[in-house]
Amino acid sequence: MPLFGSSGVRGIVNREMTPELACAIGMAVGSLADRAAVGTDSRTSGPMMEAAFSSGLMAAGCDVYSAGLVTTPTLAEAARDMCAGGMITASHNPPEYAGVKLWNPDGMGFDVEQSKQVEKVVSSRKFKVKPWDAVGTRHVLVDAVDRHIERIMRGVGHAKLKVVVDCANGPAYNITPLVLQRMGCRVITLNANPDGRFPGRPPEPVEENLTDLRNTVISTKADLGVAHDGDADRMVAVDDKGAFLGGDQLLALFARKYAKKRLVVTVDASMAIDDLVNAKVTRVRVGDVFVSEAVKRTRADFGGEPSGTWIFPDQTYCPDGILAAARLVEIASKKKLSELRKKIPVYPTLRSAVPFDPSRKAEILKRLEKELRAIDSEELLTMDGFRLQFTDGWALVRPSGTEPKIRMLAEARNDKRAKDIMSMMSRTVKRCLK
Repeated sequence: MPLFGSSGVRGIVNREMTPELACAIGMAVGSLADRAAVGTDSRTSGPMMEAAFSSGLMAAGCDVYSAGLVTTPTLAEAARDMCAGGMITASHNPPEYAGVKLWNPDGMGFDVEQSKQVEKVVSSRKFKVKPWDAVGTRHVLVDAVDRHIERIMRGVGHAKLKVVVDCANGPAYNITPLVLQRMGCRVITLNANPDGRFPGRPPEPVEENLTDLRNTVISTKADLGVAHDGDADRMVAVDDKGAFLGGDQLLALFARKYAKKRLVVTVDASMAIDDLVNAKVTRVRVGDVFVSEAVKRTRADFGGEPSGTWIFPDQTYCPDGILAAARLVEIASKKKLSELRKKIPVYPTLRSAVPFDPSRKAEILKRLEKELRAIDSEELLTMDGFRLQFTDGWALVRPSGTEPKIRMLAEARNDKRAKDIMSMMSRTVKRCLK
């Protein structure tokens, strides 16, 4: 099984994700880089994993510049002057998880080839460690947050709004509220005490976890609320009426504002995007690194995915939830989010999943492709499962990245058509599983 997923390496602490593995990844990266910035989110395992990862880097002769407790986009900003960056985070995963995500100086995560290179060294255990007088040294970065704030402030304007910020008990506590205050906002914070047990709410910013944010926006009569995940590379929101602005709606809102010529989204993004923007839309695999790669390759104006990942290439190729919050506040300063939300179409969407035998995955996917190609559709994309485009809807069939299940998604312009598409996909998948 590959070591790297679509967003770095993750696993349960001291089970899949151990200090030994973190050290090994550090030694592999250290053989490729002379200087690396390292940071950690608020998880209880962070100091342990950071020490192990940094030890690996230094053993390979790489100088380490520790940024301490910072958000992922802050770490990526610190890596601009380095050869690489390493963020100790498991993002939106539960508190028992830890992980490592690797960054290039331009803010883009390690791509597939870079990840394979690191993975090959880790699996072979052929580390190029240095003698005692050539190991790397450790330095402390004291200005990483300030530099990130200054970069964001150069790209946003003034906004005098009341904003509620849910920091998810993560490192966003010392940057998002400050950025919005500098913009002129009055800020109310929730879960602004960093705590890796995530006592305020689970770190994934989905609607069911944001009841406190919604209630606070309503009770304080705020203009909007924003919420981060555990490392603040993601951002979602609620409007001035307390309505949740999901990933597809925010994606449409940002795309309409920033995508003038080219736009990159993932295969699971709503067709509302196509209806709202005039830009050329490129769809890619699910995962921020794939969005970043395509944004850079196509010179797109903006990229994003419904999970809450937003990439503004005029500043960085790193998903930056703090920058996204600032730019959403800018948008809301011109017109209420509740009014903008009403103009974004929301189409009937159905989701389903069926279990399958992972040992038969290759055989099942081959059968699925054959069956799905036989269906009359406008287009079939195969870069991440199978996405079928119809004139009045679309479907996505893909194996889960975390469970032995085949997931199905159908979206259409009316309920009946969405049900028809889902029924067709379900029958097809079940035939292929026999």
